[in-house]
Amino acid sequence: MTTLPSKTDKKLGLVIDLDTCVGCHACVVSCKGWNTQNYGAPLSDQDPYGGDPSGTFLNRVHSYEVQPLADSAKVQPAAQLIHFPKSCLHCEDAPCVTVCPTGASYKRTEDGIVLVNESDCIGCGLCAWACPYGAREMDQAEGVMKKCTLCVDRIYNDNLPEVDRVPACVRTCPAGARHFGDLGDPDSDVSRLVAERGGMDLMPEQGTKPVNQYLPPRPKDQMDRSADMAGDDGEINVLAPFLAPVAEEPKGFLGWLDRTLEKI
Repeated sequence: MTTLPSKTDKKLGLVIDLDTCVGCHACVVSCKGWNTQNYGAPLSDQDPYGGDPSGTFLNRVHSYEVQPLADSAKVQPAAQLIHFPKSCLHCEDAPCVTVCPTGASYKRTEDGIVLVNESDCIGCGLCAWACPYGAREMDQAEGVMKKCTLCVDRIYNDNLPEVDRVPACVRTCPAGARHFGDLGDPDSDVSRLVAERGGMDLMPEQGTKPVNQYLPPRPKDQMDRSADMAGDDGEINVLAPFLAPVAEEPKGFLGWLDRTLEKI
């Protein structure tokens, strides 16, 4: 079994804004592309163009329709569609590491990233059973476990421009919903973001102390259903306030012209 370090120099991880994520899956595609071509063995696909395709992905996006609870301000808030990206959370107390019989799974002391030494992995699947988040996947072609590496081959690559030294999913996200940094540093951008927005652990009851944090979605604005927004048929017209006449009677030159033409 692998022993976890008592302390890590950094806690590199992701902060994911559930209020901003639009579920476009750009992070999924970029993660698949980068990790298939670079670190470790390729992420294989089985029968990708057939009737029952499957494959290995280190990042997935799930979508849920959530009904917020009623409160004193809103009796029945509108349901919200929440897009929920999920990958390895690089837990401080990672059960996937301690359960590994060969030591293939390990947590780095220098930055807290959880990795798999694929040459030592025997594909027993114990780490996948131990992970409460379902963040590990068996690569059927390679016969070894795969997981998010936080693009360790990007973030330390001096040959890349500094702006690109972040995980591929962070660099690609068009909505700016993904953030990367040292969550062990209270003054880092990601730590301040978590403090300001009330970042949350995923399933804290598991006691794994995940490094990755989620920012909760904000309450959505409600449509104004007042009388001036409704038409004669009772349907809501969002353009109604902008289509109302600015003045009931024409004034200025147009007013003079209108009165003159009426006399003709």
